[in-house]
Order: sequence, then C-alpha cells, then structure tokens
Amino acid sequence: MTEHSSTSPTPRRVAVVTGGSRGIGRESAERLAADGHAVVVNYAGNGAEADKTVAAITEAGGEAIAVRADVADETEVAALFDATESAFGGVDVVVHAAGVMALAPLVDLDLDALDRMHRTNIRGTFVVDQQAARRLRAGGALINFSSSVLALAIPGYSAYAATKGAVEAMTLIVARELRGRDVTVNAVAPGPTATALFLDGKDEETIARMAAQPPLERLGTPRDIAEVVSFLAGPAGRWVNGQVLRANGGIA
Repeated sequence: MTEHSSTSPTPRRVAVVTGGSRGIGRESAERLAADGHAVVVNYAGNGAEADKTVAAITEAGGEAIAVRADVADETEVAALFDATESAFGGVDVVVHAAGVMALAPLVDLDLDALDRMHRTNIRGTFVVDQQAARRLRAGGALINFSSSVLALAIPGYSAYAATKGAVEAMTLIVARELRGRDVTVNAVAPGPTATALFLDGKDEETIARMAAQPPLERLGTPRDIAEVVSFLAGPAGRWVNGQVLRANGGIA
C-alpha cells in the first residue's frame, strides 16, 4: 500500500504595500517579495515608478502587480483590496507606507498643506487600516508608518508630527481591537532616512548635520527600514504587537 503525504505546500503569503512606487515603500515591497510574498504595489499618481518596482520584483523571480488607489478614498482602497484578493486569493500583510510631508513653523504653515497631510496621513491610515482589519487572514500583519520626529520635536515639523501622532494612536488601539484574530499591528517610526521625501528642499549642510546626529553617524537608508518591515511581517516578529519601533540609529 502506497502512503501519501498529508502535507501540502504552504500557500504564498500576499502583501499590499501602499506608497510602493518609491523610497521606503518600494524597498519594503522588494524585500517582502524576496521573502516570498506576492506583492501588490499601490501608488497614487506615479504609475511609471510603480511599474519599475513590479519589474524589479519579477526580474528577481518574484510575483507582483501594481494597483492605483488614493489611500484616503475608501472606495478606491476597497477596490485595491478586491484586486489583491482576485489576483492572489487573500491578504496576509499590509504595509501602509504612503504619506506626505510639508514643513514650516506652525505660525507660518499654509492650512491647505495641513489639510492635505491630514487627508493622506490620518484619513489615509484610517481607511487602509479599516480594510486591513476586515480582510487580513489569520497570521497576518498590519504595519503602519509613524516617524521618530515625534520624539525629536524638531521645529517646523509640528503639523507632520501631529499626523504621525494620530497614526501611533490608531496603531495601538487597532492592535487591541483585533484580539482573537491572530493579526499583529505595529508601527515603524524611521528617523532621518535618505529618501526623496526627506531630502527634498534641504541643503547639504542641513543634511550633513542631521546625518551626524545619530550615534551611528549616518542617515538611515530605505533598506534599513525595509529590514524592520520584513521582521514584523515574518515569523520572527509574531510576538511584537501593538508597538512603535523607532528605527533611527539611536537619534531618539
């Protein structure tokens, strides 16, 4: 009598990465693909860059598609998750890396800029987390993005830091609201990281000064942050839940 193994191949895990066309989002998408996830690269406006992320993943032997959605639009985000489930059968990891930043002292900040940050960073996190909470499979992970600027309290960052404070509050509460689901919810709070979002508008002296501040004496890289995302999304990070991980080289 021939014995047949009762084990079946482990299904591929599926990750949605918002803001996946550039910077930390792109690096996280590529790292998760290298870890074995099928990846949905979400973007808002830069389809060409999202396609480059998909191409990089597929050329390395991974599986990915790009899907456009405004993270603050609940209909478009629901369609993003529908497309993910249609393409890959479910959702196991959501990395919400999409965000915008405008800098000025509070007294000078244009309120339209405040409203744009509120819409993308706060409403966008709420909308994405809402779909993630409804759809993540058991064993899943939701990873939001805060910022170490909350601890640094740098002048000029009041509005941006306020939006990230809201992200941290949502993250800690959603982790508790998902009790019994076997889903972890955490936030990563990078320090100064060499991305276009951080570098744009800063002169070389400012960049050099900020790079010298951490005890490790350099800016972070998108890869540094993607390593933390990989940890939280993978089996080694399952006991980390309801936390904010400040990945900043010791600057704060």
